[in-house]
Amino acid sequence: MERRIFAIGGGSTPRGVSDYCLSLTARERPKVLFVPTASGDDLAQTLRVYDAYSGRADVRRVEFFPWPPSDLRELVLDSDLILVGGGNTANMLAVWRVHGFDELLREAYERGIVLAGSSAGMICWFEAGVTDSFGPELAGLRDGLGLLSGSACPHYDDEELRRPLYRRLVDHEGFPSGYAADSGVGLHFVDGALAEILTAREEATAYRVEPGSEDALAARLLDA
Repeated sequence: MERRIFAIGGGSTPRGVSDYCLSLTARERPKVLFVPTASGDDLAQTLRVYDAYSGRADVRRVEFFPWPPSDLRELVLDSDLILVGGGNTANMLAVWRVHGFDELLREAYERGIVLAGSSAGMICWFEAGVTDSFGPELAGLRDGLGLLSGSACPHYDDEELRRPLYRRLVDHEGFPSGYAADSGVGLHFVDGALAEILTAREEATAYRVEPGSEDALAARLLDA
């Protein structure tokens, strides 16, 4: 069974990119589990997701405040797609680990349930990433879930400080090599390997970043 992760580079997700994400489930009307932990279960973010997927998917959500639901495992494993929202990646990972949600995500991944997300929902699947979780200044986070090897950096074209920090971390501070993604760009990984890059903007793409090098990767252009 293929294990699939769809990582999106932050910002608003174009309709074509979200359509592609849903298509990975191979379901006519997939069951989507939205996880807004990184935003503190922000209702406005949750409503935006419900609106965006209305009519195309059955969306449910899982919240961890004041505590997670008693049927958390059943809720996770009954999903076709688990979608993680943006926000504070470090706080999100801490909450997940306290409640064992990280292990449930691993189980879902091994069962072929599609894992996806934007910004914090991109970073979390990797070993490391660039985040503003620790304060107003960007920093490297080195304790991601590690379902994907290496590191990730979202918001590569819409936050001007992301690129120089990511390059410094990889070039000079022992940060693992990885992938950067422009806003709204989706990276589809199959069994841990990058399979395809999707974009709704001709000028937007993803990059492979290694010590001393940054290479733009070819992306397939979708309808916005």
